Parts: sequence; structure tokens; C-alpha cells
Amino acid sequence: CCTSNRHGVLQLKTQAYIRLSICPSVYICVFIYLCKCRNIYIFFTMVTRTVCQVLQRRFSSAAAALRASPADVRSQRNAVFSREQARQRALYPRIEKIEVSMQCPGLEGTLLVMNRGMSTPLSCARHLTEHYVDNSALALVDGEPWSLHQPLTHSCSLTLLTFKDNDPTIANQAYWRSCSALLGQVLETAFKEDFTVELLSTVDIEGVAAVSHRGAQQLIHQDLAWEPLVVVPSVALEVFSHSRCKQEEVEQKASQSPTGTVMLHRCGDHVLLSAGPLVGRTGLCSQYDVTALHSLGEGPWGLQRRAQGLSLPLQMEAHHTVWRKLRQRAGRLVEVPKPEEVTTPASEQPATTSA
Repeated sequence: CCTSNRHGVLQLKTQAYIRLSICPSVYICVFIYLCKCRNIYIFFTMVTRTVCQVLQRRFSSAAAALRASPADVRSQRNAVFSREQARQRALYPRIEKIEVSMQCPGLEGTLLVMNRGMSTPLSCARHLTEHYVDNSALALVDGEPWSLHQPLTHSCSLTLLTFKDNDPTIANQAYWRSCSALLGQVLETAFKEDFTVELLSTVDIEGVAAVSHRGAQQLIHQDLAWEPLVVVPSVALEVFSHSRCKQEEVEQKASQSPTGTVMLHRCGDHVLLSAGPLVGRTGLCSQYDVTALHSLGEGPWGLQRRAQGLSLPLQMEAHHTVWRKLRQRAGRLVEVPKPEEVTTPASEQPATTSA
């Protein structure tokens, strides 16, 4: 290092001090040299920073190019769904007749002759009155919940369920699942392609709804059908080949199913995994509002958030004063019960509240 004493002598500090008499003009030269070195340092710092930014952009672009866009993912899922749907329909090349015994109030003993593998509960409702077509939310086939758009494969008894039945528990549960399905559909299409949004699970409890009120209302006004499709796990894994989280959910649901199959639904171009049958169409949703978006922190799959809302089905609208109070309650964070916890029986849950 360099220092100067009071006599104007520059001292070079090494192992020993060397006394040298230097002209004052040398100070100017040294100062200019140090300034040049500093400028060179700043120059190299700016160049290094620029190169790092360019490389970061290139690596980010390469990662985005390797990751499939949301549009490509939806197209791939739709293609697999349509292919499997066509394969299952081809299992019934000949028209075979089946007998469907209606069990609805006032229709006991009514017998319909329908086409095996082609006719659905909605097809049966069209042979009755417009009331059943407009108000039916779900069906019971031999006592088992059945989607309105799922083909009938054998002679059976059929009950059409509405939200105004004496015991609407099964219809309400399907309605809660349907509102959760709206959640995933709106979330996956509400953001730009730069953001990757993945639906982790649909919580089968009250309080879950779509995160975008406008997007949900658009789906409701379009009155889209939820097309069901029961598939083997290998097909479901192919549908969700871009989502490791959904693949794990497929394996879990298949292991819990008595038949080893899982249920898929399609609404427009959105394909989802469901824990059970959904209501017939999005138009059955009436009052629908988003109440909260809670942050759950980091999870195994990244930052997790929970969107909550409130909805009532068609023909069961609430007064605006009651609706405002319900919205305030629905804004609280919904605690999801763990599997080992004891839950309230379905028959004791409110029948008119839903996701």
C-alpha cells in the first residue's frame, strides 16, 4: 500500500520502508491510474451482471419451453378423454333394449324401454315431463348415485333426484363436488400461461368455490354439461401425465374403489378427477359468490392457497340480507378434517348449504 508523510515523500510499504523522493506530478499519474482501474472494475462488474441476466432469461425460456403450456395440457387431456369415451361406446355396436322402472313420486310403476349403453337418466327424463328435465340434479340407479349423463348398461330401477326432495342429502353432496369442480376449471384458465396453476384436490365439504366470480358466472350461464367417464387407472394416469400430484391422487382413489376404477368428468374442455358423480349441468347453480382466498403456506407442491365461496342451487335463492350474513360466515377459513377425525354424519349436515 502507499502512504505519504508530512514532508511530501511517498512511502512504499513492503517488508521495509524505502525513502524515495517523488515529484508531485507522480501523484496525479497514480490517481489517474487508480481511477482507470476503478472504471475497469465497474465495467467488468456491469458486463458480468448483464451476462448473468441474459443467461437467466435463456435458462428460464428453456425451462418454459420444456414445460407444456396450459392449452397443450387441456388439449392432451381432452384427446385421451374422447378416445376412451369412443372406445366405451363402441362396446355396444348393436342396439339392445333394457327396461327402466321409474321410482319417482307419482311415477311408481312407470316402465320405460331404453337402449343399452346409449340411453342415460336424462334420456329417461325427456320421456316424462319438462319438470324432470329442468330440475333433476342426479339419479339413483338401483339405489346407487348415478350421473344424469352416464349411460345405463342394464335393466334397473331409476329415481331422479332434485334439491327439493324430502331428503336432498345425496343431491347436496353432488352439488358441493360440482362447485369444487368449478374451482379447478376457473383456476386453470384465469391466469396467463406464464403462471402454472395446479389443482391439488377438491375438498368434499361446504365452503369451497371458484376463485374467480366472473369466470364462474360465465360457466353457469353457458349451462355446460358435466360428462362422466369411469376409467381404469392406466387411462386416468395418461390423462394426468403432466401432473405428478394428480397421478398420486388417481392411485389413491383407485386403491380405495371396490372396482379399482376412477371417475373422470369433462366440462367444456376441462377434464377433472372426481370423488363421485356431479350434478347434470353448470346451469343448476344459482347464487354464487367468492368470499375468501386463504394462504396455506408452502406445501409439498409449492405455495398453496384455498379459495372459498358460497352457492345455492337453482330454485333455492336466499334473501339478500340472509345472503350477506352467509357470505360473512363463508369467509372464515374452512378447516379440513383429517381422516382419523370423527366427522358429522351426512344425514345431519345442512341440506341447503353447499360449496
